[in-house]
Amino acid sequence: VSRLMDLIVNSLYSNKDVFLRELISNASDALDKLRFLSVTDPRLLTDAVDLDIRIQADKDNGIITITDSGIGMTREELVDCLGTIAQSGTAKFLKALKESKDAGTDSNLIGQFGVGFYSAFLVAERVEVSTKSPKSDKQYVWEGEANSSSYTIREETDPAKLIPRGTRLTLYLKHDDKGYAHPERIQKLVKNYSLFVFPIYTWQEKGYTKEVEVDEDPAEASKGEQDGKTEKKKKTKTVVERYWDWELTNETQPIWLRNPKEVTTEDYNEFYKNTFNEYLEPLASSHFTTEGEVEFRSILYVPSIAPTGKDDIVNPKTKNIRLYVKRVFISDDFDGELFPRYLSFIKGVVDSNDLPLNVSREILQESRIVRIMRKRLVRKAFDMILGITMSEDKDDYVKFWENFGKHIKLGCIEDRENHKRIAPLLRFFSSQSEEDMISLDEYVENMKAEQKDIYYIAADSVASARNTPFLEKLIEKDIEVLFLVDPIDEVAIQNLKSYKEKNFVDISKEDLDLGDKNEEKEKEIKQEFGQTCDWIKKRLGDRVASVQVSNRLSTSPCVLASGKFGWSANMERLMKAQTVGDPSSLEFMRSRRVFEINPEHPIIKTLNAVCKSNPNDEEALRAIDLLYDTALISSGFTQQVNPTSYVPETVEAEVVEPTEAGSKK
Repeated sequence: VSRLMDLIVNSLYSNKDVFLRELISNASDALDKLRFLSVTDPRLLTDAVDLDIRIQADKDNGIITITDSGIGMTREELVDCLGTIAQSGTAKFLKALKESKDAGTDSNLIGQFGVGFYSAFLVAERVEVSTKSPKSDKQYVWEGEANSSSYTIREETDPAKLIPRGTRLTLYLKHDDKGYAHPERIQKLVKNYSLFVFPIYTWQEKGYTKEVEVDEDPAEASKGEQDGKTEKKKKTKTVVERYWDWELTNETQPIWLRNPKEVTTEDYNEFYKNTFNEYLEPLASSHFTTEGEVEFRSILYVPSIAPTGKDDIVNPKTKNIRLYVKRVFISDDFDGELFPRYLSFIKGVVDSNDLPLNVSREILQESRIVRIMRKRLVRKAFDMILGITMSEDKDDYVKFWENFGKHIKLGCIEDRENHKRIAPLLRFFSSQSEEDMISLDEYVENMKAEQKDIYYIAADSVASARNTPFLEKLIEKDIEVLFLVDPIDEVAIQNLKSYKEKNFVDISKEDLDLGDKNEEKEKEIKQEFGQTCDWIKKRLGDRVASVQVSNRLSTSPCVLASGKFGWSANMERLMKAQTVGDPSSLEFMRSRRVFEINPEHPIIKTLNAVCKSNPNDEEALRAIDLLYDTALISSGFTQQVNPTSYVPETVEAEVVEPTEAGSKK
């Protein structure tokens, strides 16, 4: 028994603070049982004692007393419940209810495992339980010590310690844990863990101010007499009178158990601010109940601003979701079990009656039920965000996107299952909307009748995207192009692949099809400029994979397109900037570059003529190099300087003869 007790006390709970949660839950169950049984037997409530829990702390002696006015225990029940480890009185009670004909089970009962009481020994060296049941005329006292394998039960004989009904637990704290016997510490633990059970009163020191008379200073009194003053004024001062009294610490009705129709927006906002220590009101909230395989109630919130500091986008471990089981706080320490990383900014509470907890009630076990919960919570979160997009005040979603746009884009990469929910939430600048971001739905609405794909260009800014030569033909045709200016944009869109059966097409990649191919004309141009393309390729060598006639240029002489299956110029730039980037992978992933020429441009026409008349013309060959360098920059690639191309000029040192100071030389 002592080994089992040692196991329970030292190995089951990771945090000593939970002892109060467990003992308050036991008291709450005792009150619930009394309330339930009094429906059929009203005599149980004849003592007219309020149904509440009272906690008194004696910090000087290190004693905590927890008193409830619940059902209490008889001598047999003391032996059965406290004398037997892992014997849950609540579980037994619920089983009896289910087997009875009037099986109206009270799902508010918290107990489950029968070890919660022993958590008292986490902080106490000795525990005394004094209890009086309406079924018994006598009050009994159970006593046990932390390192003992036996306990004693005796009858209470001290009239001062008699209680009309219920149970009084007295914890004599260990020397190291006497800090728990501080009234403020008790109040903090109650507010964290047991805010929503029966009314809990804590014994707190209070004070009020009052005016008191003070004796007059003898020196001033004699001075007054000398001045011949006959009228005497009484002197007073303000003092604080201290006293101790019971203070209600918790609110008993959790907001999520109320009917959503009865809860105002102000109530939701107030609850959000108090629970999460926020000062700004949330952008949106959602209050819902889920039934079926898993039953739970929840309130979710979208904060007004993104978290700063440690709670970064890459940190899935936030304390934003508070999990309750039967109104008792279990944990807010989740690592992506209830929400994926990209939705970690969502805050809220989840309260369930049938979650698979381990015995310490601190850890949520991975199970099918948790997966179902996660799925439903994510769905509700998306509905809530979609609600912001439909808000009458358009600034609401602009504000949301500024704060959490990156999170949503991360969802494109990490959550394939929810692509259909994520895509309508995305916002981008475009060639026809450089000031205000547009949605993919708006883009699809603006598409030309013959347009099959959604076109985009990735760049480091809207200005760079606007000035890229890749846009020329599309602007001429009045085709809208999305500007992906955030580093995460390009990866997000590539993971999305398509929207409403329309593929995303990068206009900086080779083989761009704008749906206006004229094969005969293309054949003619290829014949005309085929020799020139080969000549330019010979000059540029390995710097390009091939030289082709372009169908996307109208005013620029040439452009450098990326290969279909490699990085774009923008992605190459981002990868080079990575602190821990692998140089070998840069070479491997760097796409083949295709040099495209504009057959209508005067420079290309001149080069074509030179190619046929004098292909070794030095000036023409230098012009090709210059065109390539220009195309590199205008297409978004970074210029690579060849260190061997610069040879410094050798200059002989001039010998200067030394001169004497003061000489005229």
